[in-house]
Amino acid sequence: MLKVLEERNFPVSELIPVASEKSIGKEVLFKNKRIKVVSVEEAISKKPDFAIFSAGSAASLKYAPLFAEKGTFVIDNSSAWRMHSDKKLIIPEINGNTLTSKDKIIANPNCSTIQFLMVLAPLHKAYKINRIVVSTYQSVTGTGKKALTQLENEEKGMTGEQAYAHQIYRNVLPHCGDFSTDAYTTEEIKMVNETHKILDAGIKVTATAVRVPVIGGHSESVNIEFEKPYEISELRSLLENTPGVCVFDEIQTFKYPMPLISEGKDDVFVGRIRRDASIPSGLNVWIVSDNLRKGAATNAVQIAEFIVKNILQ
Repeated sequence: MLKVLEERNFPVSELIPVASEKSIGKEVLFKNKRIKVVSVEEAISKKPDFAIFSAGSAASLKYAPLFAEKGTFVIDNSSAWRMHSDKKLIIPEINGNTLTSKDKIIANPNCSTIQFLMVLAPLHKAYKINRIVVSTYQSVTGTGKKALTQLENEEKGMTGEQAYAHQIYRNVLPHCGDFSTDAYTTEEIKMVNETHKILDAGIKVTATAVRVPVIGGHSESVNIEFEKPYEISELRSLLENTPGVCVFDEIQTFKYPMPLISEGKDDVFVGRIRRDASIPSGLNVWIVSDNLRKGAATNAVQIAEFIVKNILQ
């Protein structure tokens, strides 16, 4: 998030790094300046314009309302507020225009949902989506530092703390998040619920989320059933003209989205665009994006940018 704030030249007059008690006094580097980490209480007392949270649901539920009471816009990257009926779940390119000055706690969607809907939203507007089947191939960075360390240790033949129930190196786990009583995982359920909240509650969605030994980004195989007929050329042109989406699709030269292509970039890449001939108005696409950028940090900063431009002016 600090890197994205720097890159996008977000207008920061004062950065206030906040962490748990054990990290108070440590320093972070921002725009070549070392800034000391402070307690959350001190940060709240400063009444900042924005508080961008990425500290887990428990911290968000406890502290976000305290910042909001001071008039701070809270942008939360956890799942804490996403499905609260009175909190908005925002992808700026899709539904940023629903934000008002009263929205003090704003939820950042799940990383898989963001890249998914960046491609699907313009298609739904044009052709109306009836049903989606999505399978995700998610980077270990979506789990966090512990998972990345597990992968690196296993590559070196070392033992260490494990983030997953099984080895991830040279393996694929059909298990992202925790299993619920209906045998779906939390990552799969998030994609269904967040699609309904952001895009359209009438779309039928089913998901399978898979963890793969990849670092650079998440990939998704998406099968779509439209209500209206479409032409591939028209559909491609629509995606090519969608801000934040990059059509990366030339099979003659083996050009298609991959995590290696997306790593470190803010675009959502889409390729393998082809008609599904098994149903009328069916489509298959392959979507890849850096889950730490557009899937998390970049989207959060873009929400703040939208507020600065459209609400605080």
